[in-house]
Amino acid sequence: MRTERLQREHGVQLRWSAFPLHPETPLEGRELAELFAGREAMIRDMQARLLQVAAIEGVPLIERSRTYNSRLAQELGKWAEAQGHGNQFHQAVYRAFFVDGVNIALVDELVRISTAVGLPADQTRTVLEERSYAASVDADWQRAMELHITAVPTHLCGDRRLSGFAAYEDFERLIRKNP
Repeated sequence: MRTERLQREHGVQLRWSAFPLHPETPLEGRELAELFAGREAMIRDMQARLLQVAAIEGVPLIERSRTYNSRLAQELGKWAEAQGHGNQFHQAVYRAFFVDGVNIALVDELVRISTAVGLPADQTRTVLEERSYAASVDADWQRAMELHITAVPTHLCGDRRLSGFAAYEDFERLIRKNP
């Protein structure tokens, strides 16, 4: 992935931030056709572009027709980061959602993902039940609103931003202009 290459080649330090991507999505998920009703061509074009970029980057991705609420996964991601497993957890959630089509809103699925990256199941359940990292995600969502971020991914470096799936060279320009 480009971000891992930036870390390796330029020593870039990444900080994950949560974003409120369709927070109204119910627990059981939602069909993309329903979410983007009347804009079906946009869905096809968007997915074709994503699949193309993923293939170029060697990132696994399947075409999907359903989306799921990511709020609990975001909260658990904050905890995983605090436990030193953030990167592994984020990658595992990506794979579960974008490759395996898993409903990442379900507690049992999140526990399964967590344990697969070395986090204890009992602590995972406690974090989810107590919503221990809800305030941290709320703060990220507030920051995204204040910065007028409207899309994912958005990468920030200094006072500059790069949105969408940009080329590696665009990332290099972004970090060169912001030492």
